[in-house]
Amino acid sequence: MASLLQDRLTTDQDLLLMQEGMPMRKVRSKSWKKLRYFRLQNDGMTVWHARQARGSAKPSFSISDVETIRNGHDSELLRSLTEELPLEQGFTVVFHGRRSNLDLVANSVEEAQIWMRGLHLLVDLVTSMDHQERLDQWLSDWFQRGDKNQDGKMSFQEVQRLLHLMNVEMDQEYAFSLFQAADTSQSGTLEGEEFVEFYKALTKRAEVQELFESFSADGQKLTLLEFLDFLREEQKERDCTSELALELIDRYEPSDSGKLRHVLSMDGFLSYLCSKDGDIFNPACLPIYQDMTQPLNHYFICSSHNTYLVGDQLCGQSSVEGYIRALKRGCRCVEVDVWDGPSGEPVVYHGHTLTSRILFKDVVATVAQYAFQTSDYPVILSLETHCSWEQQQTMARHLTEILGEQLLSTTLDGVLPTQLPSPEELRRKILVKGKKLTLEEDLEDEEEEVEPGLEGEHESELALESQFETESEPEPQEQNLQIKDKKKKSKTILCPALSSLVIYLKSVSFRSFTHSKKHYHFYEISSFSETKAKRLIKEAGNEFVQHNTWQLSRVYPSGLRTDSSNYNPQELWNAGCQMVAMNMQTAGLEMDICDGHFRQNGGCGYVLKPDFLRDNQSSFHPERPISPFKAQTLLIQVISGQQLPKLKTKEGSIVDPLVKVQIFGVRLDTARQETNYVENNGFNPYWGQTLCFRVLVPELAMLRFVVMDYDWKSRNDFIGQYTLPWSCMQQGYRHIHLLSKDGISLCPASIFVYICIREGLEGDES
Repeated sequence: MASLLQDRLTTDQDLLLMQEGMPMRKVRSKSWKKLRYFRLQNDGMTVWHARQARGSAKPSFSISDVETIRNGHDSELLRSLTEELPLEQGFTVVFHGRRSNLDLVANSVEEAQIWMRGLHLLVDLVTSMDHQERLDQWLSDWFQRGDKNQDGKMSFQEVQRLLHLMNVEMDQEYAFSLFQAADTSQSGTLEGEEFVEFYKALTKRAEVQELFESFSADGQKLTLLEFLDFLREEQKERDCTSELALELIDRYEPSDSGKLRHVLSMDGFLSYLCSKDGDIFNPACLPIYQDMTQPLNHYFICSSHNTYLVGDQLCGQSSVEGYIRALKRGCRCVEVDVWDGPSGEPVVYHGHTLTSRILFKDVVATVAQYAFQTSDYPVILSLETHCSWEQQQTMARHLTEILGEQLLSTTLDGVLPTQLPSPEELRRKILVKGKKLTLEEDLEDEEEEVEPGLEGEHESELALESQFETESEPEPQEQNLQIKDKKKKSKTILCPALSSLVIYLKSVSFRSFTHSKKHYHFYEISSFSETKAKRLIKEAGNEFVQHNTWQLSRVYPSGLRTDSSNYNPQELWNAGCQMVAMNMQTAGLEMDICDGHFRQNGGCGYVLKPDFLRDNQSSFHPERPISPFKAQTLLIQVISGQQLPKLKTKEGSIVDPLVKVQIFGVRLDTARQETNYVENNGFNPYWGQTLCFRVLVPELAMLRFVVMDYDWKSRNDFIGQYTLPWSCMQQGYRHIHLLSKDGISLCPASIFVYICIREGLEGDES
């Protein structure tokens, strides 16, 4: 594929023009618009920019970081500047993770089209590369960086500089011997293929060679039967057949003669180990593999809090981009806080704060466009309505007109249901969650429970919090918030047009589990602040589990998290809470756990709960788990690391990596252990250490592998991580391909481990 890329770079007209460079306006805001000169580098992998046509350039972005390209009409920022900038000349570069979009305006429609077509082509080429092709491209990129005078050759001095950049500290004599061995032309420099050979010598994996030779009779190849033995004995592929082993040889053996002879060379063996089949994440768990025909309340649902925010909760920016990002990453429940806006148009923002405002109709249009791009399963609009009767009518009109057939506005088949429908039955449907008018006596009863009027769940939670405190009073600042919110209650009446759009997800206030069982129905949903939910788990964990077998629960972060930080969702999933809402704009451990959990089942945003969280007679208590749950012992041998990235904050130094393994599950299972650090080697560190964990409830456990740079003076620095559910973990010799803080691939950075799971609890064998 790298060669296909090189071929396109020399033949495709758009790419040729992009390599010459073009002036474009870079737009950051209504007031910040600057002319810059953008040029695609000759490697086809990076775009650089400069202030003047021939000024000093610096990297702008890498093609591998680009998710997609949008035209100007789909840019929220460019649309706000239509009077001064022509939309058809604009386009947006959208990046993976949380990096801000790049809005550009070309000098003509033709030039904008050249860049859009060219970038689309490059993104397609990069995303379809396999591991080896990515590695080749990564090498090509390093060669470009190391070749300081850009003459296509590398002197030993340039190689030394490059080794330092690549996180390698090596004896100079040894490095020079490798350099001389690779310099077959004896020119004193390394060119193309010679550099590749130098890199291969540099990255020789002794631990993999040893493993290969332990199964190979002649040390040169693995026969079909030898490879089959390896797959069954070490990789624990119990049902592995000769046909599957043949298929893997055909897929990963680079030589045609090897394929014909049905043997695997050392290169083919390494290629298999680095592939998806050799990954720690079981490929069988990547597509939708779970039963999707059970009622909604039987699933964990990927949920977002304050979805409109891309910053903090006090003065951050509100943007439809928040909805696009959440929906594209598989989120199935988004939150919309709606308030009265000017000219009769409702607006969305975080009430009583300085956050910016966006039109409700723009949010609905965005949801309509992006709801089902990643997953076909239902999207829930969690409405927090603070609007007047008139603007509620406008809301109902926008929902009905913009969403059209996507909006679920009646029960399925018009039949009175006895349980919530399944994700399968609700495919490509958008459901409204919110307050709903009931019979007059029910309304009167509800008004006794809470302050009169239509309040948001956050406000009602704060106002009601004191009624449910049993052990301690709220913090003084929480009390102040409660008092303020009580004062701000309005006596708004719910508009029937909006009420009628709430079908299966009627918001009701929680009083107690006994009250819910006696008064509420399966189609009613209660929301809990994180503090209340955690307290209920401690005080009545089993009741909470049983409650969540028949009714949906939504948990949201504390109002005191003004920096949009997150809680650990695992604690709430342990009790069967389905919609554990996260501030998705905030990276960190908590979002790693959430992303890892929903990586399974096709990334569709729905994960089936374990059977003991779906049984309404369940005896499970998340704080005191007892048998018959199947306890297991996990042994992890952390063997080695490969091409760990250099920390930008420590430009001059080489990392001292260590690996930390964390288990998140029920409280008794939550644990962490780490290896020793390896000094001055981020390139091919070797640990060879075994860690042992005992887990009581593996069905709820998550594993997080974190690579850190040891620092004796301060906290260790984060290098990369990978998080996955216990149930999706493969045994045997596996590579863990690391992700950045934002969840973006750090290819080719990985760690190599050996995983062994045994039934029951065993002693420490480390």
